[in-house]
Amino acid sequence: MTIKLNLEEVFLSGIAGKRPIIVSGPCSAESEHQVVETAKQLEKLNVHIYRAGIWKPRTRPDTFEGMGSVALPWLQRVKKETRLLVATEVANSWHVREALKYGVDVLWIGARTTVNPFAVQELADALRGLDIPVFVKNPINPDIELWIGAMERINKAGIKKIVAVHRGFSSYGNSHFRNNPQWEIPIELKRRIPEIPIVTDPSHICGNKEFLFEISQRAMDLNFDGLFIESHICPEEALSDKDQQITPEELGNLLNKIVFRSMTITDNELKNTLAKLRTQIDQLDDNLFDIFEQRMNISETIGKYKKENNITIFQPGRWKEIIEKRIKDGEKKGLSTEFVSRVFKAIHQESINRQNRVMN
Repeated sequence: MTIKLNLEEVFLSGIAGKRPIIVSGPCSAESEHQVVETAKQLEKLNVHIYRAGIWKPRTRPDTFEGMGSVALPWLQRVKKETRLLVATEVANSWHVREALKYGVDVLWIGARTTVNPFAVQELADALRGLDIPVFVKNPINPDIELWIGAMERINKAGIKKIVAVHRGFSSYGNSHFRNNPQWEIPIELKRRIPEIPIVTDPSHICGNKEFLFEISQRAMDLNFDGLFIESHICPEEALSDKDQQITPEELGNLLNKIVFRSMTITDNELKNTLAKLRTQIDQLDDNLFDIFEQRMNISETIGKYKKENNITIFQPGRWKEIIEKRIKDGEKKGLSTEFVSRVFKAIHQESINRQNRVMN
């Protein structure tokens, strides 16, 4: 991994070491009154950075695409009249120059831009030599390499204040989320780059108010570093994403409801108890590997019989029988269908791989 961060400078003075970091503000800057009044109400809460979209990448043409540069003086006024830092999204080098000209403190790169290495490189070149925090949202599709690659490009331009924004991933089919959170991806990002701060964007994950608390609490329970939540003084009149925005008062209620748990264990008795339980888990994991080995040895033996008798590797009827039975067995033991399905799909694929090596 080539990303090199100065942890003491990840955030501007006054924000470093804060947890959770709260970034909030309207999806779009729509009017000077809306921008300034929302900021003044958010200032009363535990909000560190005020966000507002100036240029809005929209899916369809002839929809509201932001006020553009005319709204940047409104963010200047927020800086002047409140203690809040201000942030906006940039998607090209001109956006960067305009935002910096008006003293924007923090830039973020949106999901639609992160997915395009050419666009990210253009931004990296525009940022070269600057000292400004850059938040990088995950790409629309669930590709951790694209996400890391975008941060690497920004970091190679000399930016040391980089924050990853987990805003969920597009998926086909029905879901009560606008973007599937797929928690395993930001967790894997944290494993690969432990020093990277991660904030979760419940607004874009949910697409509505209903699940904001659930997603926010989950992010805090996973020891992420903050929340990126959209807030508007009058959400029902918002020109973009009105269903996922909440009022500053609702944001205050949400933050008060969240349980913020300790990141460290100081109690020695608790440490010892957890150590014993983790030892038990390690032993069970070792047993699992022994079982997996035995299972794959049997699969290879089956592969030999299939080869000798010219039988195909994949047997749909047998696979249907296995997955249906294992899901039912798992439910009896309190295991979710999703978990059992993922585990046995992985086992089945490894079994296919082993038999394929025998066949070929």
